[in-house]
Amino acid sequence: MKFIEWNFDRIEDLVNLWNKEIGKDFPLRKELFKQNSFNDVNVFHDGSLIAIDHENNVSGFIVTKKWQDNIEVGISKETGWIQVLLVDQKYRNQGIGKRLLQHAESKLMESGIERIWLGKDTWHYFPGIPIQYKETATWFEKQGYNICGEEFDLDCHYEMEKSLSIPTKNDVIVSLLDEDEKEEFLDFMHRCFPGRWEYEAIQYFQLGGNGREFVVLKKNERIIGFCRINDSNSPVIAQNVYWDPLYDGELGGIGPLGIDAKERKYGYGIFIVESAIAYLRKRNINSILIDWTGLIAFYNKLGYEVCKSYYSYQKNLVKGCNT
Repeated sequence: MKFIEWNFDRIEDLVNLWNKEIGKDFPLRKELFKQNSFNDVNVFHDGSLIAIDHENNVSGFIVTKKWQDNIEVGISKETGWIQVLLVDQKYRNQGIGKRLLQHAESKLMESGIERIWLGKDTWHYFPGIPIQYKETATWFEKQGYNICGEEFDLDCHYEMEKSLSIPTKNDVIVSLLDEDEKEEFLDFMHRCFPGRWEYEAIQYFQLGGNGREFVVLKKNERIIGFCRINDSNSPVIAQNVYWDPLYDGELGGIGPLGIDAKERKYGYGIFIVESAIAYLRKRNINSILIDWTGLIAFYNKLGYEVCKSYYSYQKNLVKGCNT
């Protein structure tokens, strides 16, 4: 067994290994893998590695990330991520996964990383370890990773013939974001939701977005809330439509969403999600998914049920460092 650097030339083999091992639950498309594991500026190449067997076949790989973008949104430079660690079934229990992980941890620590999350990275696939992969969770626990919560994906399926009108509510107006409102919207995100959500909004426009993926809530002509919606025509493959091949017909996605802290407790959260659903339904989308959330009861009110679950894991590399 030999180990080589992260290499786009092996993308076909990497995608094939993924789909052989976990494609039944999480069918990976080449364009998605390219977007998330090669095009993201935060991929940490020094900590990423590919295992090659004696026949020059990919037998495993690990993708690591750390914050390397020049955009300043307050994301910690001391946090690293293991985006994915995968080993071919026939080569497991031979120390390959441990070798890949030790390499990643060593390189991340050398670069100043103090803590590592499993998943949750920029352009992530998972917010943790999928709950059905119990052996994987147990293995990571033996490597020093600690469980620290649970996350969920929820979905809902609508009857094709049942259409929804855009709802209305006194004192507020809901609409799709106009391209001319870009700067106002980014100012709102920076003020109310700095960090990951702001970063994703900035990237959205950098990649050609024109506003159709953001439902905005306005009060007195001022943006006070937002909800992102995604479909197959979006400028990126968004996290809530990653696993579209599992669904009959097109899958739409909802989230993230947020309301200005000064405007909460008026029912605007439910209202903007209902509006987002209606906009997607008007695009003839009958299956909608909400990813990476713990707000089960909130979305149950709208008919959404858990479809995937994940355990969140983290490891501190520096003794005494905070989460």
